[in-house]
Order: sequence, then structure tokens, then C-alpha cells
Amino acid sequence: MHHVEDEISDPHIHPLGTETRWRAHEPPQSSLRYRGNEDQNWREGIQSTGGNVLVDNWVDACLEDDRPIKELIYPMQQKRTIRKKKERNIAKNREMDNWKEHKRCWRRFKSTMSGCLQHLILWRDTLQMIGGHYGTGIESYFTFLRFLVIMNFGTFLLIGGFIVIPNILFEKLEFQQTFLSTNSNDTMCYEYNPNPQGLERYYIFIMNILMGTGFMELTYMFYGFYKNTAVNLAAFSYNIPLAYLITTLIYFLLSLLWTVVRSVQGFKQSLVTQDASMTSYTDKVFAGWDFCMKDEKIIMLKQKSIQHELKVLLEEEKMMRLHAQRTMCQRVGIYTLRIFLNFFVVCLIGGAFYCIYRSTVESQKLLENESVKNNFILELLTGYLPSIVITAANFILPMIFNISIKWEKYLLSVEIRLTLIRCVFLRLASLGMLLYSLWNNITCNGNKDDENCKTCGYNYGDNKCWETRVGQEMYKLMIFDFLTVLVVILLVDFPRKMMVDHCSCKPIQLWGQQEFLVPQCVLDIIYGQTVCWIGTFFCPLLPLLNTIKYFIIFYMKRLTLFSNCRPADRTFRASSANFFFLLVLLLGLGLSWVPVLYSVFSMTPSKACGPFRGQVTIWQTITTSVQSLPTVARNFFLFIGSQAFAIPLFIVSCIFMFYLMALRSSYRKLVTILKSQLLMEKSRKTFLNGAYQ
Repeated sequence: MHHVEDEISDPHIHPLGTETRWRAHEPPQSSLRYRGNEDQNWREGIQSTGGNVLVDNWVDACLEDDRPIKELIYPMQQKRTIRKKKERNIAKNREMDNWKEHKRCWRRFKSTMSGCLQHLILWRDTLQMIGGHYGTGIESYFTFLRFLVIMNFGTFLLIGGFIVIPNILFEKLEFQQTFLSTNSNDTMCYEYNPNPQGLERYYIFIMNILMGTGFMELTYMFYGFYKNTAVNLAAFSYNIPLAYLITTLIYFLLSLLWTVVRSVQGFKQSLVTQDASMTSYTDKVFAGWDFCMKDEKIIMLKQKSIQHELKVLLEEEKMMRLHAQRTMCQRVGIYTLRIFLNFFVVCLIGGAFYCIYRSTVESQKLLENESVKNNFILELLTGYLPSIVITAANFILPMIFNISIKWEKYLLSVEIRLTLIRCVFLRLASLGMLLYSLWNNITCNGNKDDENCKTCGYNYGDNKCWETRVGQEMYKLMIFDFLTVLVVILLVDFPRKMMVDHCSCKPIQLWGQQEFLVPQCVLDIIYGQTVCWIGTFFCPLLPLLNTIKYFIIFYMKRLTLFSNCRPADRTFRASSANFFFLLVLLLGLGLSWVPVLYSVFSMTPSKACGPFRGQVTIWQTITTSVQSLPTVARNFFLFIGSQAFAIPLFIVSCIFMFYLMALRSSYRKLVTILKSQLLMEKSRKTFLNGAYQ
């Protein structure tokens, strides 16, 4: 009988060629002694040949065998090793499968939640409908309005949670409150009682609501109602003046952060679309359609939206071609006309400023007249005289700007921005003029030695609680602006639509339907938001009123857009407009910081009202609170407020800013080079195709 082992020179090599060394001659396996020592003998045989690594490889190879372990012809110790490794591999594979399954479930959950949250977005369907019918330019206005609604509501929650609600709870629960400052011997500066004495007439209640006077001054609406107290419990202390100031500052910082983040997003989009000469049409034609849409209504809106965007591109291309074809004489004539029209615009704005200043001064004088006080209509008109003048200037002058800008022959994007800049300067500067008039009256033109300001540090005779007076002016501006929007929609836009539809008179038909002017409408809401920012410190509930106001305006504007307005004759690109709108909003935020910070750091707070009565300045509350902290915390905050921290921080910030500017410049040059190379390749390809043909 022939054995395979006879042809193998090395008795320790496996006969089937597995390259695993083994002992070819084994003792009989019939005895129990061998069965007990087989593992040890097998291990010693392997170790004697130096095959530990080979055994490990062999065991790993056995793991791939699908047969049960009991069918394998291996020693028991090795079977145990194989079984343990298989169990570990099974557990590891099970964990990996579970992790993959969890990951798939998490992706499905995020996708489902994202789809559900899309339906919770405020006015989502309405914005899609507006964009489909009137283009993304008009849609950008409503998107911007939605952003302001959400921001105002969020900041109201902040102010309500840290200022209004704690004061309500302290009053209702009758907690013991400790006054942080007491009245001095000078009792004249501490007299403040806005409630009228005696019998009131029937219209006084309505007057108080519209003007924020009387009983309204002693509500949570205005600054003067809040007290300079602190609530101390066993393990709780709440300083009302400190909470009032810090919450207001955080409100401004959050508004800045919110607006900057949205501006950066718009800036990225504008950078992508501002120089799209090579991809503008191809993106719209080949990549502008969403093939996942199934609803016929959405498909129709998307078609109209792409149509509007292509119309914008064609109009801009046409205007750029016309501008490039101008002769030298035509350019000189246009530049001369632009200089004259800009001088005319500056004169109009200067006249509006003078009217605002005079109306503010005369309004304060007329309200002291007894004949005006006894007449409801005269008192109401006198109280709203600055608001009326500001609104009239903001309503009349932009129409003149829109007419004059047509003669200056700018590109549509430049025309929109220049109109916005003029209107922004008019509106924000008119607010600045109103605040200057109030400051002049409150501080006696900055002269504390004046007879009216010498006793209390401010004009106590005309302004017993000057912070509430400023809040009242912002309150009246907001109400009057809201009433103006409603009156224009109800008494101008709707009658104009009816006259155009039902009257065949030639002048009325030439007048035509109302055109939805996006720059003017955007400026209206930016103006209202700036008023809200300025008045929030002096009227804490103003963000809530502004949220309600913008919420109603959204539906009123939507109604007048679909009922009264026609599509614009000249459309514009929404990507660049959105970024510019946010820049104007940042400008309004910067303007609102000036009066608030000046009041906090420089002006003497009212001694008869408010949470900062008895302080030299409002900022003194922060310094007093820091001094009461433990030594380590006090030294830390004093270091942050010192020049040793501010100057290095300013230097590092400047260095980082210059680095980012250099990086941006290098990226811009690189992008320009790449675009020129693409254009060159395109021209080469066109030339070669023509040559071969």
C-alpha cells in the first residue's frame, strides 16, 4: 500500500501542502493518556519547529471555514482558540452591523425631521408662490420681513424673560425688595406723578394709549415704571437695574450677531453671482430645474421663477451693452446731469432736516399751551407733529428720488442701490435729527450750568423722566408708521386699482396699476426696525409691538401685491439685493447704538423714575456690581475693562483683519486668473472648431 508520507522528505510538512508543520509519526490514539496530553504535545511540537506565527495564520485561516468546530480535526485547545476568535469576530461584526444600522436610522430620522421642519417654516408656501408669480426680487422683500419678525420675537423673549416677567413676579408674589438708592434732600428732582388729578374727560384714555402718556407711563411698557430694587432670598439675589442694563446690551449684541451671520450668507451668494458671465445662462437652463417636483402648482411657479431670472439677465446684458456704446459727449452730458440732480437731492434732504428740527421744538412748546390741551384733535396733532413731518418727508422725497434717478441712466442694480442709499440717508438722518432735538431739550444743549439743568443735571421742568420721553417718541413713531402703511394700502392702493379697472379715462389708464417697489418697501421696514432698536432701552416692550406690526404688514403687503400690484417693468437680481438690504440694516443698527450708548455712559439718569435713579450715570451700576464681587472675579473684570487688555486685543484684531484681507485679495486674484484661463480655453476651442470646419 502506497502512503503519501513516503514521498515527503520532511516528516513535519503536511502532506496536503498546507505549509503547516506537523508531526507525521504520532503515537497511538487509543489510550486516555494520549488524549489528556495531546494538546501539550501538539503545542511542544509546534514550538520546537518555531511555527508560532504559522499557527496563528493557520488559525485565522480556519476562521473562514464554515463547518462546525466539532467537525474540524484539530486538538481541543486549538478548537477552543478557534471558537473564542469566532465569538469575538461575531460580536465585533454584530457591533459593526448595529452601528451601521443606527447610522442609517439616524440619517433617515434627520431626513424625516428635515422634511417635517420644512413645513414648519413660517410662510414657506406663500414665499414660493410670490417667487413664482413675481420673481425672486419681490420674494426677497418678504423673506427679509420674515427674518425681522423672527428676530424681534426672539429678542422679545429675551427681554420678557429677564426684565418684564421677573418684575411681574416680584410684584404679584410680594417679595421683599431692597432699594439700592434713596432720595436725597433735593426733593424737587424726585417728584414724578404722570397720572392727571381730578376728573378726566372721555377722550383722555384714548389719548394716553396713542401718545404713551398718563397711565401708560406707569406700566411695564416704559422705562420709568421699573424700580431700582434688588430681591434677596435665601440663595437667590436678583438685581433689577443690573438685569435691565445687561439684557439690553445682550439684546443689541444678539441683533448684531444675527444680522452679521445672515449678511455673511448673503455675501457668499453675491460673490458667486456677481461675476457670472460664463455660467449665468447655463446655470439657469441646465441646472436650474428640480426634477423631484411633482406638484403641478409648484412646477408652474418654478417655471415662472426661472423665466423672471432669465429676464433679469437679459435686461442687465442689454443695459451694459447700451452703456458701452455711449460716446464721449453723451458721457459728459450724463455726468453733468448727475451732478446737478445730486445737488438738488442734497438741498431737499437739508430742507427736510430743518423741518424736523423745528417741528420737534414747536411741538414741545405747543403742548404746554392751555388752548391745545383742551382740544383733543389739536393735542393729538401737536403730539404727533414730529412723526407727521418725518413720515411726510419719507413719503414725498423718495418719490422725487425715483423720478430723478430715471434721468441719471444707471444700471438697474446701481439704480436700486443709489435710491436705497439716498432714502436710507434721509430716513436715518431724520431720526438722528429728532434725537438731536430731544437731546438739545433734555441737556440744555449740553450746558449743565444752564438755569434749567443746573439743579438736577438735566431739564427737569420739561422732562421729569426724560428716558420715558424718548421712549414715547419712538412709540409714537412706530404707531404712526404702522397707521401710515395701513392708510396707504386701504385708501390709496385699493382705490387706484378700482379706478384703473373700472374707469376708461385716459389719464387714469396712463397712471396704471400700482407697481410693487421693493427698495421703498425694504426701506420702510428697516426704518421701523431702527426705531425699535433705538426705543427698546426706553420702552422694553417695543420689540413685541414691532413683531405684531410686521406680522400684520406681511399679510397686508401680500394682499396688495396679489390684488393691486402688477409685475415690475424692470426686475432685479435678488442675490445682490439681499446682501445690500442687510448692509442697510447693519447701518440702522449702528445708528441705534449711538443714542443708547451715549445715554448709558454720558447722560445723568432721571432721579424721579427708572431703575437707575440716584446714579451718576447708568454705567455706574456695572462698576458698583463689579466692586461687590469676590477678589478674583473683581480683578478679572477690571483687567478686561483696562487698557492692558483692550490695546493688545485691538492690535491682534487688526492683525487678524489684515491677514483676512490679504487672504481675500490673493483668492480674488487666483479666481480672476482661473476665469481668464477658462475664457482663453473657450476661445481656443471655438477657434479650433471653426478651423476644422
